[in-house]
Amino acid sequence: MSAKKQTTKPSLEFLQAERAAKFILSKTRLRPQIALVLGSGLGAFADEFESATKIPYAKIPNFPRSTAIGHAGQLVLGKVGGIAVAGMQGRVHLYEGYSAKQVGFPARVFARMGVKALILTNAAGGINLDYSEGALVALRDHINLQGANPLIGPNDDRFGPRFPDMTRAYDPEFRRFVAEAGKNLSLSLHEGVYLALSGPNYETPAEIHAFRTLGADLVGMSTVPEVLAARHSGIRVLGISCVTNMAAGITGKALSAEEVFETGAKVKHQFIALLRAIIPRIAASV
Repeated sequence: MSAKKQTTKPSLEFLQAERAAKFILSKTRLRPQIALVLGSGLGAFADEFESATKIPYAKIPNFPRSTAIGHAGQLVLGKVGGIAVAGMQGRVHLYEGYSAKQVGFPARVFARMGVKALILTNAAGGINLDYSEGALVALRDHINLQGANPLIGPNDDRFGPRFPDMTRAYDPEFRRFVAEAGKNLSLSLHEGVYLALSGPNYETPAEIHAFRTLGADLVGMSTVPEVLAARHSGIRVLGISCVTNMAAGITGKALSAEEVFETGAKVKHQFIALLRAIIPRIAASV
């Protein structure tokens, strides 16, 4: 089957992403090539950006608005160690009622802004028994069981090809930067496979057992739509999970959102130190 171009006319999604990108860039002189999505309990890093400009998602044309607890819902443009970055304090999820296209839309906007690298963070449940609460895990691959994909529908070749390759969805060079920075900072770091579900309920013990059999090390409710949209647009991706709780059936404890935020707060300083260490290396490589 040939990969036939869908259209020569810009799609509505492309025009919306272009409009949002132009609006964001009109608010700052910075032209970041690195963007970050800061997940549950991890948004504090953007509060440390230098020369920051903060834009609520509600003011950005067509940008989805975060409703999840612990997600501030604003885009912060500033500098980290002199390097221009764009940081999302919070994201949207399928479980909030958004479509996969809407969840992936910010990655589309970043592509139109000229961003070359996207660092995606999340809070995840640990499936791998070698992990413990508070562990930081660089993602080497994912399993998409969300039943949704932001690339479904007519393809606009201005974003990327009809059938994008995902062999190296998570950039091997970026993962090496994480491993080396972790060693220098004396952090306990891992690499693992992230399994994405729609949520919002936590998983059952039987599901976790099945996911371990599939080869998953972590489970969560985000990240994958953003990865797919970013890679489709040629953006290089780094994913880092914070294991905020061990998944259902491992410890015997009931799971709660409060535990996620508490663990995220405990590892905040380690997480920020890691990001500060890898951002200059990523900037130099893109």
